[in-house]
Amino acid sequence: MNKDILVCGVGGQGTVLASKLIASAAMNLGYTVHSAETIGMAQRGGCVTSHIRIGAKAYSPLIPHGSADIILAFEPAEAVRNLAYLKKGGLVIVNNVPVKPVTESLNDTGYDGQDMLTYLQSKCECIIVDAKKLCADFGSTRYFNVAILGVAAGSGRLGLDVQTILAEIETRVPAKFAETNKAAFTAGVEYSAADHRQ
Repeated sequence: MNKDILVCGVGGQGTVLASKLIASAAMNLGYTVHSAETIGMAQRGGCVTSHIRIGAKAYSPLIPHGSADIILAFEPAEAVRNLAYLKKGGLVIVNNVPVKPVTESLNDTGYDGQDMLTYLQSKCECIIVDAKKLCADFGSTRYFNVAILGVAAGSGRLGLDVQTILAEIETRVPAKFAETNKAAFTAGVEYSAADHRQ
């Protein structure tokens, strides 16, 4: 298997954990994995992008433009910002809940993410995920980082099976949060099975 996966969002959304779960799951299956993160200046609210390259054809950690098989986007504007990485026929899985930047808070520009989602739908295959609805049973959208992995695994496009990722969650997530994270992941798999492609 050769797979290029880009995970993007803003600080505090759990993008780095999601990328580490993907990378370690692939390594445990015996694949060569390269990964790299770029983290914005702000500890919370800054742009975060993780590149994960799986397979023998990946010679460097950074995904070239036009090569990503999947973009997992935790925020609509970040999906658009990173869309140049997506290959033709690639899939974007995106959260429909925007994270308003500081400039929006100061200037009230009206940003709600809808224009970004409309743009994405016009450019590529998308699965738009309502993080609030998906994570409602778990009391917090903090579990979206694991739920979106479930959506990706359920789509059949991630290249990693459900049980392998569940085992990684068991290993890498602190014990007191493991069961909730596993439930959130499973909810994501079920969400994808309902076919929300747009």
